[in-house]
Amino acid sequence: MNPIADDDFTPGRVVALSALISRVTAPNAGRMTGPGTNTYLIGRDGGGDVAILDPGPASPDHIDALLAAVAGRRVVALVVTHTHLDHSPAAKALHERTGAPRVGRTSGFPQFQDPTFASDREVDDGTTVGGDGWTLRAVPTPGHASNHVCWLLEEEAALFTGDHVLGTTSPVILPPDGSMRAYLDSLARLQQLSLRELMPGHGPRLLRPARVFELLVRHRLEREAEVLAALAQAPQATVPALVDIVYREIPADLKRWAAFSLEAHLIKLAEDGRAQGADGRWQLAAAVAV
Repeated sequence: MNPIADDDFTPGRVVALSALISRVTAPNAGRMTGPGTNTYLIGRDGGGDVAILDPGPASPDHIDALLAAVAGRRVVALVVTHTHLDHSPAAKALHERTGAPRVGRTSGFPQFQDPTFASDREVDDGTTVGGDGWTLRAVPTPGHASNHVCWLLEEEAALFTGDHVLGTTSPVILPPDGSMRAYLDSLARLQQLSLRELMPGHGPRLLRPARVFELLVRHRLEREAEVLAALAQAPQATVPALVDIVYREIPADLKRWAAFSLEAHLIKLAEDGRAQGADGRWQLAAAVAV
């Protein structure tokens, strides 16, 4: 497909990205959401069946914009990548207004989750949602959250990545629901797919998938090495103390979120036998030298 200008994140505006993909940005721009949550419309613009992917927050303006964008078309599914509060809450109102089934995985962890989301269709590895000339296939990608699923638009080799891959930054890993090991394993799985582009949950699409995955893996392994070095420098350190060492370059208001990813690194290192923690303090495992 020919790249189309991808710099318009005006809330409520329908931006055509291909013959099968349009984007409507939610009005929730911020530190953690970038220009806002990307809601994607999958289907031919001229009519026919359409899916709404990642309906976004329960903003009345956003819901009205989505309904206007799909007016006259049959909404066959409300597809979600995961059920964080910026991705799925609008599904409830859209389900009530259109009758379309909600397709996604629920989570057993309440933190940061959308309590209004109920899946009308179980999602397994390879589950498909389809319409006139298009097919979405589920690719489970736990890591950022345990119920995270990427969706592959088979006709265009475009992967909707939710928060597993973002347009301008790396995602926060949120234990206990999220897992650094699962995140890296999911990236390894995505590296095996033949993809032309990535459509993230926040920010612009990415046209070099293999390079994006390579950089994300490298970034996480470099962070892991920094965590090990910090443990050598400050044994028996708390997570906040380690954040000040490892993430010293980030603004203070983002350190709360950095603490989640750092804890996820520590949990993976403990699973690998390279670190150990007790009573909120962490140190290198006895056999590890940095």
